[in-house]
Amino acid sequence: MIRPATERDLPEVLSIERKSVTAPHWPEEEYRAMLGMEGVKRGFFVAEIAERVAGFAVGRMVGEHGEIESVVVGGETQRKGVGRALCETVMEWASVEGASAIELEVRVGSVGALALYKSLQFVETGRRKGYYREPLEDAIAMRRGL
Repeated sequence: MIRPATERDLPEVLSIERKSVTAPHWPEEEYRAMLGMEGVKRGFFVAEIAERVAGFAVGRMVGEHGEIESVVVGGETQRKGVGRALCETVMEWASVEGASAIELEVRVGSVGALALYKSLQFVETGRRKGYYREPLEDAIAMRRGL
């Protein structure tokens, strides 16, 4: 089940995020702020399996542009469709918010994520040298219409 995140999800979200080397590591306050923002166009969703958070995704609207900021799935539930469901939820949310397209950046070495995004019809639009830190890695910019 995919649903909007709540404050009680934060400990599990942070645990999943901290265990993922390639996830963006945001402070807890950043996640907490996403829950209470009024008028800010940001979507924060969790995937729940057996009453446990299995993954999460964050989307953002900048003007009329949608962006998938982060998709992180716990190791034990990877490759089971959770990431796809989270991406589809963020894309649907962005479309409802008025986006006609959605963008993202992905680590060049994230083979599984790249395969997922390509299967969702994202196409490469450019590369950003040294975009990611810890570990240092290039980013592939991708985009698709909604």
